[in-house]
Amino acid sequence: MDPVIALVGRPNVGKSTLFNHLTRSRDALVADFPGLTRDRQYGRARVGRQPFVVIDTGGLGDDPEGVEAGMHKQAMQAVEEADGVVFLVDGRAGITPGDQDVAARLRRAGKPVVLAVNKTEGLDPGVAGAEFHALGLGAPAPIAAAHGHGIKALLEAVLGGLPRERLEGDSAAVVPEADSATRVAVLGRPNVGKSTLINRLLGEERVLVYDAPGTTRDSIEVPFEKDGRHYTLIDTAGVRRRSRVQESVEKFSVVKTLAAIDAAHVVIIVLDARGRVTEQDAHLVGHAIEAGRGLVIAVNKWDGLSDHDKDDVRRLLRVKLGFLEFAEIHFISALHGTGVGLLLEAVDQAHEAGNRDLSTGRLTQVLEDAVDRHPPPLVRGRRIKLRYAHQGGRNPPVIVVHGNQAERTPRDYRRYLANTFRDVLKLQGTPVRLEFKTTGNPFEGRRNTLSERQQQRRDRMIRHIKKSEKKKKRR
Repeated sequence: MDPVIALVGRPNVGKSTLFNHLTRSRDALVADFPGLTRDRQYGRARVGRQPFVVIDTGGLGDDPEGVEAGMHKQAMQAVEEADGVVFLVDGRAGITPGDQDVAARLRRAGKPVVLAVNKTEGLDPGVAGAEFHALGLGAPAPIAAAHGHGIKALLEAVLGGLPRERLEGDSAAVVPEADSATRVAVLGRPNVGKSTLINRLLGEERVLVYDAPGTTRDSIEVPFEKDGRHYTLIDTAGVRRRSRVQESVEKFSVVKTLAAIDAAHVVIIVLDARGRVTEQDAHLVGHAIEAGRGLVIAVNKWDGLSDHDKDDVRRLLRVKLGFLEFAEIHFISALHGTGVGLLLEAVDQAHEAGNRDLSTGRLTQVLEDAVDRHPPPLVRGRRIKLRYAHQGGRNPPVIVVHGNQAERTPRDYRRYLANTFRDVLKLQGTPVRLEFKTTGNPFEGRRNTLSERQQQRRDRMIRHIKKSEKKKKRR
């Protein structure tokens, strides 16, 4: 098992910047804004031939209250999981009471700690780290995370302080291969219970939950295994209407959320049964369908509703999300666990349907049966003839239909065919895309060569027409 390194420190000292540099990614949201990171973010990194896991954490401050108390708990949980800790401080701000408090916490944790003095670009390294000797954590390592200065020496110091057996583990046992895990993005408006749902699925408080909208700011990926199947859950920030998005940090959070849709195989849309179904919910569903992802609808906070309110929610679902006849709808309580166990079964079904192999013979048979039941309409006085179909892609399933004037097939008839393919082939939980291609005339552009007898008949016909025209002129 690979060694695990946790990055801790006060807010805005550069932990997420260092995380992105180590993992060679942009997985952690970075901005000149204290308290931006709130949940634990895991990533893979390597120094030389030694792989390791790095954990980005939220900032540790003085006397945490409200959401900051949850951030402290998340950070200290990362310290408990880690084999070594990198304690980041701000070389330009100097030593602060917050740094002293964090140092005291790390000493009580009993984990190997390396002190890293960040933001030292343009400063004398010895002078920048001199006052941090007072923290009693050994010689400070001057670095510049934004520019990559001093990172290699820092990692050698961190990994060099770990027991040898932690550096010789089998890395294949840590996390399943990315292409073998089903990636599931959890989307919804702010404060509908996305993080609570993920914690319920995992059976632990893995992501921060707080009774205020906007708690989750970044997309957090959490690998886990259940019943021998590997999943990666992606907790995302809540998406509000564009007119209500003011802060630049929230705009970046929305971008990360939309990117999570593209990175997922299946999307779980979480709706708030007490907040009713809104137009914003329909927009989020539209983003998932446009990306072609499998879809599962989870109506949360279902517990405690009266029968009248439940009927009202069902009616709104039919009215505003009536185009989602292919997606399963589950009524759940993420807080109490009611109905949550069925979500992964729906995810597995949607993922399997989206990646199923469809034979050309079977698709053509379904097409012929659909055309026999309801023939295509006339277009410009000519009948559309759809001849055969084959598979053109997966996730979502793409079915290519060939025929005469196929590209002129009306929208209503296309919807009829898509629903027919979905129902007959049992493609539950995934959108089906149809592409229509008009079959070209194989003799187009080729001159028809007449036989001798055909040429004689043609000449006789021409002579007959000329005689008839002469007689008309004489009259």
